[in-house]
Amino acid sequence: MKPARIFDLVVTVLTAAIATWIITRVAYGRFPPISVFAGASLYPVAAIEVALAFVIRQRVQDDRIGAGPRRLHPITAARAVALAKASIQVGALVSGIWLGFLLWVFPRSGSLDAAAADAPSAVVGLIAGVCLLAAALWLEYCCRAPDDPTDEAATT
Repeated sequence: MKPARIFDLVVTVLTAAIATWIITRVAYGRFPPISVFAGASLYPVAAIEVALAFVIRQRVQDDRIGAGPRRLHPITAARAVALAKASIQVGALVSGIWLGFLLWVFPRSGSLDAAAADAPSAVVGLIAGVCLLAAALWLEYCCRAPDDPTDEAATT
């Protein structure tokens, strides 16, 4: 499995932002009011992933990998990588969606009351998406396998 590529994430964010901006432009009048809590639901997920990343990073650095108490089982590390990969995609997609929505709502917040009410929700959602993306990238980074030791010590 390869680490996430920044170019792919940028493409995902931009594609979602453009699609959301177009949809919002066409159908904003039919949208219900957006609650500030709509985007805030990703904050706890991001916090859990950051905490998990620090635990995994510490166990990898201390060479506590394998079966046993207070050790990192390889299957657990693989599951954490799968969680990170999924969260990276969700974070990029959600960031793009909130960005596209914010790009349509923010310029109209001075003249349209509904847009002014939805702008804070879009900001909270955008920040939550970016936090999830950053936390997932950090988790993915912390799950990397340690470098293989060299054979030089055994031959000398």
